[in-house]
Amino acid sequence: MVEWTGRFAYKQVADDLRRRIAAGEFAETGQLPSLGQLQKTYDVTVTVARAAINQLKTDGLAVSHQGKGAFLTPGAGRVAQSADPAGALAELRQEVERLRSEVGELRQRVATLEGS
Repeated sequence: MVEWTGRFAYKQVADDLRRRIAAGEFAETGQLPSLGQLQKTYDVTVTVARAAINQLKTDGLAVSHQGKGAFLTPGAGRVAQSADPAGALAELRQEVERLRSEVGELRQRVATLEGS
């Protein structure tokens, strides 16, 4: 999975985990894959897997408990979506459309008031 793109391997893994969090893949249990599972899934070392989890912890998406693993923080899916450029763009487009609609309604109300 990790490619020679010039980006650190742990960032590539963290980005993919962030995407999966935003998609709700871990929402049911709240638990992220173990370091061993990350190693197998992404074909990386334990150091890279640990760094990826640490990046998610730094970003406020996860917490870890010694011997139990890493878990999502409350609202992690929402945070991950806003950190995802595609998700953020879609969210911004929805907000722009909502604002356009409200501005249109306000223009009609002003026109009605000015016509009175």
